[in-house]
Amino acid sequence: MQTVLAAALFALGLVLIIKGGDVFVDAASWMAEASGIPKFIVGATIVSVATTLPELLVSTIAAAGGGEEGVAMAIGNAVGSVTANTGLIMGVSVAVLPLAIRRREFALKGALVVLSVTVLYLFCRSGSLSLWESAIILLICVAFVVENLYTGSKTKSQEERPAVTKKLLAVNVTKFVLGAAALAAGSKLLVSNGEYLAVYVLHVPVRIVAITMVAIGTSLPELVTAITALVKKQGTMSVGNIIGANIIDLTIILPLCALLSGGALPVAEASIRLDLPVCLAEIVIAVIPTLIFRKFHRLQGILMVALYCAYLTVSVIGG
Repeated sequence: MQTVLAAALFALGLVLIIKGGDVFVDAASWMAEASGIPKFIVGATIVSVATTLPELLVSTIAAAGGGEEGVAMAIGNAVGSVTANTGLIMGVSVAVLPLAIRRREFALKGALVVLSVTVLYLFCRSGSLSLWESAIILLICVAFVVENLYTGSKTKSQEERPAVTKKLLAVNVTKFVLGAAALAAGSKLLVSNGEYLAVYVLHVPVRIVAITMVAIGTSLPELVTAITALVKKQGTMSVGNIIGANIIDLTIILPLCALLSGGALPVAEASIRLDLPVCLAEIVIAVIPTLIFRKFHRLQGILMVALYCAYLTVSVIGG
């Protein structure tokens, strides 16, 4: 009976995520157009924060619970989500719909996400993440927020703005909040019940659950947002959301987990040997060629998806 209930709640979570993503992107797109702020900026800030709530919630709860399994779940979810965001979500998006970017909008955010994962990897190679190392990583997040606030205040879209009335504003703010809430609630239902089905029914190891089901599950808001954005031909919104979500995942979640764990956050050997290097490779493939050629190429997307599939295969086979 409990297995049936878990499966039903898992399905409910999926429905909430799909519908929430549709409503969420509609509202975010309207806000970008109405404010005159470029959609890339909106995607990289407000949308990113809202869609990373599931990762933040799952990782902090796991870390606060303590124990080796809780820490493994927290780290696997945070790093695994970035790898899924980039290798799966951005990879599929770019493979389906290659797009040009404005270097001035993309350059600093791209550099910050590369810096974030590089610094995190170098710090974690010692086997743990200390509080002072966490503070340094948090400074990258501060730089990201400051840059977005500055860019948002200085950059205005040249597109014609839609008419803004009190009714339209109220409707879209409501849609934005409800959409974000549906994404967060749906992800929580999907992950918690999916984890139960995996661990207690299928007997899958915790680390594998963390980097696959939990990481992909908590990345579903980004996935649904990306798919919805592609359908609505808002590819720039999708890319901005993923870049912003990755920076937030890398610079807030693990430092916060270190604080909640009471000091240095122990990092498993498998994460140092495989999870973090693959995450770094995915980010480099996504960012460096794009900065050079000023566009995402379809081949980039294919390579990112192929690397992600290879990573999952090696992880599952290796246990």
